[in-house]
Amino acid sequence: MTNLYKTLSLFTLLLLVVSCGSDNDTNFTLKGTIKGLKKGVVYLQKEGDSTIVNLDSMSISGQPEFTLKTNIEEPILLYLKLFKNDGEEHYIPFFADKGVTEIKTTLKNFNYDAEINGSEQQDLLNEYTNIMSRFNDQNLDLIEANFLAQKANDSIAVDSLNKASETLFKRKYSYTIQFALNHKDNIIAPYLALYEIPSANPVYIDSVYNNLTENIKNSFYGKKLGEIIAERSSK
Repeated sequence: MTNLYKTLSLFTLLLLVVSCGSDNDTNFTLKGTIKGLKKGVVYLQKEGDSTIVNLDSMSISGQPEFTLKTNIEEPILLYLKLFKNDGEEHYIPFFADKGVTEIKTTLKNFNYDAEINGSEQQDLLNEYTNIMSRFNDQNLDLIEANFLAQKANDSIAVDSLNKASETLFKRKYSYTIQFALNHKDNIIAPYLALYEIPSANPVYIDSVYNNLTENIKNSFYGKKLGEIIAERSSK
């Protein structure tokens, strides 16, 4: 019986050591609250080479709070996914860095009500998206005005509104390029060049890349942007 107790004690100790080792392997924590959610599953995800990779998950039953953990090597865009068995995909993208990020949102407007606090990169992304939302609101106003002008057969107004839309589009691209140039020492710069203005004039994309600091060029998004530029140049 004594040997059995010793064996069980050693097994329990081993489990504790393994558990502690697993906790030490995580350097990023996402703490969140989804107001109104009674039951569902939340996932912490990232983009893989050809698919989405699950990093952690947690079932929610009654409590709106959750905690997800993973290990990251550098700042990277992650996704908070909510599965509530309604046939729809619910995602919140955010920039994660080592440490803690907090997301507060609601079940009713999961994506739009999200308040994200955490990394420096996320703060910059928040600043950028706030300006982009103003451009998008202006674009919606122009689309509505254009529709009414076409309905009224007002060709002069339609032509004027089309020119206004083109100008707004150029301003939007110009703002993104300048934002990236202004933050050449942050990983947000190559990220924006990759995902927000991929079809911009190559001269501007090259300018963003060439102005990056060396450590940002050697980051995940910096390397990815460099590869795309090199591939384009080889054609």
